[in-house]
Amino acid sequence: MSLPSTDSGPGPVTQAVRKAIGRLREAAPELGDHLDRTIRTGTYCAYVPDPRDPSPWSVRPMAAPARNLPDHGNPMGYPTVVRATFVATTGVGGEGPVDERLEAEGEVAVARLAIDSDDLPHAAAHLCNALTADPRHPDAYEALAELVAAAGGHAAALRLFADDEPTIGAVACVAQLHAAVGDWEPAVGVLASVIAADPARPWAEVAWLADPALPGRLAPSAVATAVARISRTLPEPLPPPLRDGVQPFYALVRACVATHPGHVLLNTLASTLARRFGDVADAVAWAERAQRAEAGHWQAIVLGSALRAAGRTDEALAVWEAEIARDPSDRDLYVDVAELYGRTGRPDAGLAWLERALAAEPDHPKAAPAVFALRHAADGGTAHLLALADHLRTHPEHGYAAQLLDELCEDRPWLGHVHPASEASVNVLHQMLAEPDTARDHKIELLISNLEVPGTRLAVRMGFPRAQIAYQAVAAPDPREPQRQVDVRLWEFGGPGGLDARPAVAPPSPEAAERVRQVAALCWAAPGAAYDHAVRLADLSAEDLLAVCVHPPLPREGDQGDYLLGRQPEMWVRAVQTFACLGLAHHRADEPWEGSRRRALLLDLLFGPEDWTNEAAGFALLATAWVDPAVREDVGHQLADRMMGVSEAWQQRDATILASLCRLVQACPWLEPTFLDLAAKMLTAVAEFDARVPDDDERRRAELTAAMEARQAGSPAAPAPQGGRESRKRRLLARLRGLGR
Repeated sequence: MSLPSTDSGPGPVTQAVRKAIGRLREAAPELGDHLDRTIRTGTYCAYVPDPRDPSPWSVRPMAAPARNLPDHGNPMGYPTVVRATFVATTGVGGEGPVDERLEAEGEVAVARLAIDSDDLPHAAAHLCNALTADPRHPDAYEALAELVAAAGGHAAALRLFADDEPTIGAVACVAQLHAAVGDWEPAVGVLASVIAADPARPWAEVAWLADPALPGRLAPSAVATAVARISRTLPEPLPPPLRDGVQPFYALVRACVATHPGHVLLNTLASTLARRFGDVADAVAWAERAQRAEAGHWQAIVLGSALRAAGRTDEALAVWEAEIARDPSDRDLYVDVAELYGRTGRPDAGLAWLERALAAEPDHPKAAPAVFALRHAADGGTAHLLALADHLRTHPEHGYAAQLLDELCEDRPWLGHVHPASEASVNVLHQMLAEPDTARDHKIELLISNLEVPGTRLAVRMGFPRAQIAYQAVAAPDPREPQRQVDVRLWEFGGPGGLDARPAVAPPSPEAAERVRQVAALCWAAPGAAYDHAVRLADLSAEDLLAVCVHPPLPREGDQGDYLLGRQPEMWVRAVQTFACLGLAHHRADEPWEGSRRRALLLDLLFGPEDWTNEAAGFALLATAWVDPAVREDVGHQLADRMMGVSEAWQQRDATILASLCRLVQACPWLEPTFLDLAAKMLTAVAEFDARVPDDDERRRAELTAAMEARQAGSPAAPAPQGGRESRKRRLLARLRGLGR
């Protein structure tokens, strides 16, 4: 794009552009040279890169464009010029990781161009972008000082950053402007807001914050307010990236406590920050100092929290219980006491405190959910988790219920995340992907003794698209046969012996595949949350959702997607299948459940040939039941039926989906205890059996190696390994179930 210029010869615009490029060349010589060759000034101003001269630089829109800034009627259309960022790329052919420092340098250079052209609002916008890109960039702070001079002073410069919805870079600029004129308390308070909003970035690494004289210039109450602003947003304990970002501010707080040792509020709030840094001795000492100086409700809460963090739980309980005796109005403190009893293995004592809280305030938003959590701690199982989910469904305003449910489901397969796979080919896939010289385009061959679930092919070929997989035999009972008559089949089995599984449906539309790709997730807060998340798939056709199950898209770009593709592609395949089935659970949601197409489709997948889609459909049914009590009885019996069928097969051969199905049944606490007990016993049996067979696995590995060598030599393949695994399994299952066979 070219823009009309008012220049005739080397006028002021040309001089300003060339001056800015010269400044930029000092910091980024390559970018300066590139711009010198490609920016044209004169009658028209334009950026004209030579297509024959590949450059590692490209132009992209500004990451955080300024809002509500006047155009000033610039005849050049200058705002269009400055709303661009020069970005370093990894090379010709596509943009790679952005170098934050180079991006900041580009923003500073354009800001200085705007200052030279007296377009101060746009200069301010680009300085905001510069600090957002690199909060430690020294040139950004120098240019900010130049902006102050051009604006005519501190007050005028501050007005340039006034906005109802300021960017984080703008707020950082405001903090720096206050510090530049010695307004230390506003500077610290505003900087605290920036750190609280994005604590992982090095916002606190500014020279003025480390000034040894600063603690003496600050009122302790102002520091306490700033600490409160930060502490409430930080987790406990702080992970390393956040520790690094907040450390300079924490150093200031420590110095202020030393300067004002008798200030109650500062000691109290400093204790909360020390606790997050793991400095429990100081956290306790500061909280005790505050409580001794002025006993109060807030001081008691903070002292108890510090003692709890230090592992001094009985002392913490004593402090909190004494405070409740003095002031019984704080029901949240009852919950803290109850949960600490529960954390120390005394849930019954904790429940007594919650009953006291609920007797006084029956709808307390924390006490009611905490009851279910403590009962779960005492009893185990999933009944209290479901009750907590039901409570959240009827009280969506109780955010603490959602927090507890997330915490309690987080590490449990299917309740909080996709169930892992355990097939032999998946284990081999992990080993091959872990090899340092492995590349995705390598051609690999796998020979497996018995036919596995077809989903493993999707995972292996996602990791290695050129992979070839062969099986020696099909163990009985035949896993390719559905447990019931079904109308939908996702796989067809061809080739010699019917051992080659291929999708039986055409690929989905690109739009549907991309939608599922964007929605699929490995983790969720609870089954109901996964169900709700999948509502975005409700308008996709059933045919597309079924097709995605056997034609999964690649993971989304990003760190997680790269990890999944390069280390655990099977988890992504299973996530895609899970959310495709959750999408089916929303299909024609207005139809009554019993005769609905969504139920029929999910049952066809559940009872079809053994596959990961059995598990995915089972979870979609479970999630539906968790949000709709009316379908629970039906769903529970269907899942139990499928578990029983697979357990029968497991007596005679491997059935890798059994553990997953058992966990789905366990998540149906409304079922008869017989089914729940059997699911628990089956899980124990699977774990015991898997732990007993290392010698057999070594023998099978040797036999498969011999078989592979025989195949390569053109000799008949060796028979599939047989032996004591199945007979031992039958005896174990018969003992657990009381069956004779």
